[in-house]
Amino acid sequence: MTAITQPAPSGALATAWARIWRARRLVERNIMVYRHQWIIIFSGVFEPIFYLIGIGLGIGGIVGEIPAVFVGGRTDVSYLAYVAPALVATAAMNGAVFETIFNVFFKLNYAKTYDGVLATPMGITEIALGEMMWALLRAALYAVAMFVIMLVAGLILSPWGLLMVPAALLVAAAFAAAGLAGTSYLRTVNDFDVPMGLIVMPMFLFSGTFFPVGVYPEPLQWLMQLNPLYHAIHLIRGLSLGLMGLEQLWDLVFLLGFFAAGMFIAMRQMERKLIK
Repeated sequence: MTAITQPAPSGALATAWARIWRARRLVERNIMVYRHQWIIIFSGVFEPIFYLIGIGLGIGGIVGEIPAVFVGGRTDVSYLAYVAPALVATAAMNGAVFETIFNVFFKLNYAKTYDGVLATPMGITEIALGEMMWALLRAALYAVAMFVIMLVAGLILSPWGLLMVPAALLVAAAFAAAGLAGTSYLRTVNDFDVPMGLIVMPMFLFSGTFFPVGVYPEPLQWLMQLNPLYHAIHLIRGLSLGLMGLEQLWDLVFLLGFFAAGMFIAMRQMERKLIK
């Protein structure tokens, strides 16, 4: 009796799957490294919760509701419901950025982890994919934790809110790619001040996280719309509040383009640093 076998996938799909399958080894390595340091991973869950309690409830008790003209909807929304989706986006960004900047920098420049990895069948593409997959796992943990809190607290005002977690994964992928690209330009630990102090923190403060963009002068509003975190927050907030339209479609396209650009730069720079 002859066994019937499934035909193996061919072409680009087979190549992509093979790379992802090999890249999982790097994820497994990271899991083994952190199995005795799990508190480092889980500590990031609490940061957006503290913001939600301290600012969402604190300032929310003073502000009350955000007018519909600033939200883009037909009715006013509570300040807590306005801030919470933004914290989902920032949690996804932080999980991806911290993992791809700090940890990848150490592996790349001090531990020389990737030099050993390249001695295996894995290549630079698999390294980038593996670190991105690991960053997505970390970011997903933070985003899902915030999503559950919003769900329990009744802060998700639309069925579209079920798509917040997939949207947060897209946000994490985009910032993970940007983090990998940026890390390849860092030379010493002193250079961390540039991505964290001059890029990530201003993005966090000037992206509509805690205040509507409409309260700022119009020239500054246009400048803020170049901020990828602005589009991440605008997309996830639209899903949570049920405000879906062409603007959210543009947010999606912007994030996809940001991801593609980050991956292109990351691949070229990592190749230059690892292949000498």
